[in-house]
Amino acid sequence: MSETAAPAQAHPTLEADIVAALGSRSVVLVGMMGAGKSTIGRRVAARLRLPFTDADTEIEAAAVMSIPEIFETHGEPYFRDGEARVIARILDSGPVVLATGGGAFMREETRNRIRERAISIWLKAEPDVIMRRVRRRADRPLLQTVDPEATVARLLSEREPVYRNADLTIASRDVPHDRIVEECLEALHAHLCGSGPAPDPTQDGLNTDS
Repeated sequence: MSETAAPAQAHPTLEADIVAALGSRSVVLVGMMGAGKSTIGRRVAARLRLPFTDADTEIEAAAVMSIPEIFETHGEPYFRDGEARVIARILDSGPVVLATGGGAFMREETRNRIRERAISIWLKAEPDVIMRRVRRRADRPLLQTVDPEATVARLLSEREPVYRNADLTIASRDVPHDRIVEECLEALHAHLCGSGPAPDPTQDGLNTDS
C-alpha cells in the first residue's frame, strides 16, 4: 500500500545524487509519536521520487484491525511481532521512504534490518512538542493513561538512547515542514555522498551525528 506523491523540483541534482547513492536501500524515519514521521516522510519521498509507506498503515491492513484494536485484543507483544514482520517485508521490497511507529526501532532485529537495508533518520522532538501534537488524537494506545505527560517522559527516557543509534538526527520542531524536509535531504546527501550544501547558520535543527 505504498504511495508516490507528486514530486517537487527544488534541488534535482541533490535529490538525484541521494537516490543514486541509496541504490536498493530505503530511507527510514524513526522517533516518537507526534514527531512528524509520516508528514515529513511523504514530502521526502516526493522530493526523491520514491514510494512512501507508513508501517502503521501496513500493519492495520495486514491485521484488518486498527492499531488500538490490535493492542486491546491481542496486546503489545503481539503487535510488536507483527510490526517487525511488516517492516522486514517492506524493506525487502525497497527502496522506499518508510515511516515507522515509535516503538519499532526499540526491537534489535528491526534495528539490524534497518541498518542493513536503509539509512535511518531520527526525528527528535521535545516533550512539549510531542504533547501538543498528540493530545488532539485518541488513537495512541500507549497514551491511554492517567498521566499522558508522565508516560511521554518515561517513553522518551527509555527510547532516546536507542534512537541515537540512527544514522542521522534531525530536530522536529514547530517550523514549516519544508524546512525539516530540506534538512533531512541535506543530511542524507552529506552522509551518503560525503558533501552537501553549506548549512544555513540560521537553521539550528541539523545534526548529522548518530
